[in-house]
Amino acid sequence: MNKLQMRRYAKLIAKTGVNVKKGQWVMVYAELDQPDFVEMAVEELYRAGAGKVTVEWTHSPLTKLDYKYQKLETLSETKQWEIEKMECRKKELPAMLYLLSEDPDGLKGVDQEKYTAARSARVKVFKPYRDAMDNRYQWCIAAVPGREWARKVFPLLPVNRAVEKLWEAILVAARADGADPIREWARHNDEIAGRCDYLNRLDLASLEYKSSNGTDFKVGLLDDTLFMGGGEEDLKGRYFNPNIPSEEIFISPKAGDAEGIVYSTKPLSYQGELIEDFSIRFEGGKVVEVKARKNQALLEKMISMDEGAKMLGECALIAYDSPINNQGILYYNTLFDENASCHLALGSGFTNCVRGYEDMTREELIAKGINDSVIHVDFMIGAKDLDIVGVTKKGERVQIFKNGNWAF
Repeated sequence: MNKLQMRRYAKLIAKTGVNVKKGQWVMVYAELDQPDFVEMAVEELYRAGAGKVTVEWTHSPLTKLDYKYQKLETLSETKQWEIEKMECRKKELPAMLYLLSEDPDGLKGVDQEKYTAARSARVKVFKPYRDAMDNRYQWCIAAVPGREWARKVFPLLPVNRAVEKLWEAILVAARADGADPIREWARHNDEIAGRCDYLNRLDLASLEYKSSNGTDFKVGLLDDTLFMGGGEEDLKGRYFNPNIPSEEIFISPKAGDAEGIVYSTKPLSYQGELIEDFSIRFEGGKVVEVKARKNQALLEKMISMDEGAKMLGECALIAYDSPINNQGILYYNTLFDENASCHLALGSGFTNCVRGYEDMTREELIAKGINDSVIHVDFMIGAKDLDIVGVTKKGERVQIFKNGNWAF
């Protein structure tokens, strides 16, 4: 891969994604697939002003071995040093960079009952710390190609060529294939901000979705709700881009206000396995039925993680004629596939999607209608003929999407 372009991508992640500040601590989470790029990203974080960068490595095959050989009690246990580590994070609030490269099928064959039980036990311990840090630090999720991921996306190519091809696709999707990705992202953020401003002026009360695949769905919105997208600010006013790539404009709907059925248009990668060709039906704001051609039981486990897992935390709008969708690539990775297609998310909502959120407690925002859960799982519903109509608080109907694309 072109080293200069990789360097530009690393610089984009450090300066536009994380937007690291002078002297700041940055924590990087990465798999073992691309150590050279991780080294490059760390150097760019330092060049951008970081005072300390620490890297934590993960590896799906090792995780799979843990679940094969460890007892459930061991997997579910949270050690004191792990709690102290979260206490340190809560106090110092380091910026976070997540570099994704994992195999979409990396945990295939794992005992899902065991996995879900252990994860649920540990997430409940860590959730209060994550809630306390919400909106208080910069973070960014980006991606680099792993060999198994590349093999999954381009199965007909030799693995080295598949990795090269995935690199090329990632850089295009991330708007990092040109001479000045940082300038391109400034323009992109301005465009997204303009659409958000228009949507926020409409004062919408609900959204209605319809598609020929059977999607027929209505979701209610919060009072004082905010459409957001692209870059955002933490509570200290530090601007950052949480996702690279990002094409979405999103909102947190009102928990418990959803009716109808939605059909997936792309596979969902969840807990190292793929859920495919599925539908989700809502009544009274909650999921009452799921069906899937593949891994229905896993989908059922997902919505049983807690009560909030049955309700929506996000509605995201992305044009069908988007740069990522136009690549014609199924990435088997939510970061990319969600940005190629309108999607919804079950589970926790975004507390900063409410005007004046900075003056409210988390409990007040939940009482206002932001969903709360240990999960946040995006699934794609965008289709070529998807229509979305917004209904204002005055009862006026405004076309938001027509035939899969923006109507304005």
